[in-house]
Amino acid sequence: MAETESCALHVPPLEDICESFKRGLEKNYAEVHVTVVDCPDLTQKPYCFPVKGLCGKSRIADVGGVPYLVPSARLDKVYNINTVAKKINLPGAYILGAGATSHKSLGMNAEMIFSVQAESATTPSVNDNYVASVNPADSSCLLEKYRDKNSDDEFGLLSNLYASEGKPGKVIEVKVKRRTGQDNFVSCMRKSLKEHYGDNAVGIGGTFIIQEGKAKLHVMPREFSVCPLNTDDDVNRWLKFYEMKAPLICQSVFVSHDPGFDLRLEHTHCFSHHGEGGHYHTDTTPDTVQYLGYFHPAEFLYRIDRPSVTHLVGRD
Repeated sequence: MAETESCALHVPPLEDICESFKRGLEKNYAEVHVTVVDCPDLTQKPYCFPVKGLCGKSRIADVGGVPYLVPSARLDKVYNINTVAKKINLPGAYILGAGATSHKSLGMNAEMIFSVQAESATTPSVNDNYVASVNPADSSCLLEKYRDKNSDDEFGLLSNLYASEGKPGKVIEVKVKRRTGQDNFVSCMRKSLKEHYGDNAVGIGGTFIIQEGKAKLHVMPREFSVCPLNTDDDVNRWLKFYEMKAPLICQSVFVSHDPGFDLRLEHTHCFSHHGEGGHYHTDTTPDTVQYLGYFHPAEFLYRIDRPSVTHLVGRD
């Protein structure tokens, strides 16, 4: 695996982050409640994670990048989650987030929804990742457990990951209802952090549920584009967009400010227990939507295999 760069992130008190979130969310939602709570047991439904919490030695990893997907896919860009855990100095980490599958492993392109505990010196990995692909039979979304399809811990091209020891502890609980503004749930929180902390980069990871309503998601086609994707319009014509129904469990990573690592500032993928999932854009039912989220700040940022040639296409 290529070069790893890192830096410490700004870690404000949880109560301070709450106030920042609240100010931004109140501009965008009719009802907003943000508070510090004990993390719920994430091994329970609807999460079914392999760990109880989001706390302990928290960090964010931005691996690869969109320039390895567009304009043309780099099929040689294959990563292993256990190697990533070692690169971020946290073997055995619980890792959630959003990325792409390895074409080498699955023989196709698809969205990866990460929920995996990396291997340690004494325990094997527990891989509860999901894969969202385009069903070749009818072009619908097909959501499957990664380990049902494959036995390795690889992914490809790009990912945005939040890692921790998976311990219980204090987290930020966010509840909002009825969207009144234009920003999506994640962008609203990220922008509020940027406004509040400026050039002090704050990184956040966590999980949220779209409890009511529907959302716009995309899924990448199984086959990469034959023609180079040179613009956002090219990318959007290639992607498959869907309206998906609640409840959707969403794995989200966002950073308020890029301290010079060519970061993707926000990235969220969703799974469900009713067969739908993919890359989150926004809700499509603002009058009825409800979100419930649990978030924690990251102490460190790791940039792994940063593309040497970059662009801003396809980062929505």
